Amino acid sequence: MAFTDADRTAIAGAITAAEATTSGEIVAVVSDRTDRYAATGLTIAALIAFALPLAATMFGYGPDQIAALNDWSSGDPAVDLRRAVEAYAAVQVALFGVAALVLTRTGLGAKLTPRGVRRERVHREARSQFKARGIGATRANTGVLIFVSLPDRIAEVVADTGIYAKVPPSHWATTVHALVEGIKAGAPAKGFVAAIGLAGAVLAEHFPPDADNPDELPNRLIEL
Repeated sequence: MAFTDADRTAIAGAITAAEATTSGEIVAVVSDRTDRYAATGLTIAALIAFALPLAATMFGYGPDQIAALNDWSSGDPAVDLRRAVEAYAAVQVALFGVAALVLTRTGLGAKLTPRGVRRERVHREARSQFKARGIGATRANTGVLIFVSLPDRIAEVVADTGIYAKVPPSHWATTVHALVEGIKAGAPAKGFVAAIGLAGAVLAEHFPPDADNPDELPNRLIEL
């Protein structure tokens, strides 16, 4: 989902308007980074490499059956069985390699990754951006990060300690919902504008503007 100049202007305008009513600071970050979720791909590949040969054995195609083939036999049962086991292991290795390559390179592994795992990755990235953007360094600890991962379609709000003292974390569910609905509708900019408006209303209620009300953080959309 590409953001146009008009989208960026609308988001920046929404942040500026919201911050005019509060001493809080709002930062909007969108990430288009795709994670391959290699751990998921490798785990599934390992299961495939284990399960398929095992299933073949149950249906009569195990190492002992391979060793009994006439064109396989060397005349020594011990040698034949060793060769059969080696072939069985080679099939497992080949299955693992092919499955791991497909799952990690095509994005299939990411699609098969549980949403809870993807949500945890987005949470870590959001926390990282919160620190990297200096949101926790505002003079009254009233910075808010509105973060969204477009590939995962997951959004998160990270608020500084000054806000958490007055606004419970559960309150941000409506803000996240507005953003996610915009993404699902193919209008992420509208989702951001709606989420920023909701966040601004909460901040205005608990943190009215100071006399000087400095603009401590950038109002533009930060795109990763």
